[in-house]
Amino acid sequence: MYYFFSKSANCYTAVMHIGMHSYLEKSYFCAPQEKKLVRPVYITRLSKYLPNDPVTNDQMENILGLVNGKPSRARLLVLRKNGIKTRYYAIKNGKKTHSNAQLAAIAVKSLFDDKLPISKLQLLAAGTGSPEQLLPSHAAMVHGELGNGSIELFSVSGSCCSSMQAFKYAYMAVAVALADTAVSCGSERVSSWLLASRFQAEADSWKDLDKNPIIAFEKDFLRWMLSDGAGAALIQDKPNEAGLSLKIEWMEITSFANELDTCMYSGAIRNEDGSLTGWNDLPVSDWASKGIFSLTQDTRMLGDNIISKGGDFLKILMERYKITAADVDYYLPHMSSEYFKNEMMEYLKQSGMELPEEKWFYNLTRVGNVGSASAFLMLEELFHSGRLKKGQKILVMVPESARFTYVYLYLTVV
Repeated sequence: MYYFFSKSANCYTAVMHIGMHSYLEKSYFCAPQEKKLVRPVYITRLSKYLPNDPVTNDQMENILGLVNGKPSRARLLVLRKNGIKTRYYAIKNGKKTHSNAQLAAIAVKSLFDDKLPISKLQLLAAGTGSPEQLLPSHAAMVHGELGNGSIELFSVSGSCCSSMQAFKYAYMAVAVALADTAVSCGSERVSSWLLASRFQAEADSWKDLDKNPIIAFEKDFLRWMLSDGAGAALIQDKPNEAGLSLKIEWMEITSFANELDTCMYSGAIRNEDGSLTGWNDLPVSDWASKGIFSLTQDTRMLGDNIISKGGDFLKILMERYKITAADVDYYLPHMSSEYFKNEMMEYLKQSGMELPEEKWFYNLTRVGNVGSASAFLMLEELFHSGRLKKGQKILVMVPESARFTYVYLYLTVV
């Protein structure tokens, strides 16, 4: 069985095919040159799961370990700039407490109850930046942990935008009546990538480290930036009968990979020309000694592009949807570090979207940078904060530095 959409004049028709037979499902009328969804879509529930107890800055290195038996020279500098005070790790007493899929499954299960059992779930769209296997897909692993009935799966691996790309698939599926109840989730268990043992083989091969500390910094600084957790959203074709829902007004995603080289990567080395050579084309002996699977980021490229490209995309969307700062009650920016906040505020002002600090809502300092889960964690906290009122507008922004992808999501509280 499959669907396709045909167009005649202003009319879009959904046709279902089963075997050799075709069945007319519905016809939908669209204005010329205007994007129209089949039906409105709502976020009706949001959930999160943050494993174990919060970890303070002073506790981090005791949990992640010392590389070469020495404290990190980057840690204090990075923590002073990123503003993060606590984060969460799926590690306790030196042992793993949850897999990535288990973190996501706990968050997803929290969306359901006796009134809406998980048996009603039709579609699971999952994103992560830290999958624990090449195959099966991350979404399949989450589904396995859920143990519910057979459902459709959509899986995205990437970085911070992966969960939002999965979210858009779920959103579109509900919008065109291919599903009535869908879930999108984002989850990370990156702590296992940050353990000192993952860096030791490379550290043993470092030469003249004191003369060239950037070799260490490009990888070491990310150890103090990232953390574990999961968030999930229930997406339906009708709002809650009681309580608030978030109507999805529009969602836009774009990539600048056509213009910019890779900035953050894992499982590869970056060549002098900016291209990548993947792990499967590298000697096995290099995998550990050269830290092939360590997360690495070009901090200079990050600083030069991450704010400006996101601002350029926002200008396009402001014109496309005719929105101004007056049309935003809450701005939820996913930031890897508070270091970027002032530059973001200034760029927003220059773009004509001046948003005073009282409109900003984020929880980076308390939950850390949880990659693909971060947008859900912000939305979940705001949704349950008691602050929202019907009619308010929410603008969510998610950047991804891997090769510069950006997501903007615009919601109305209903």
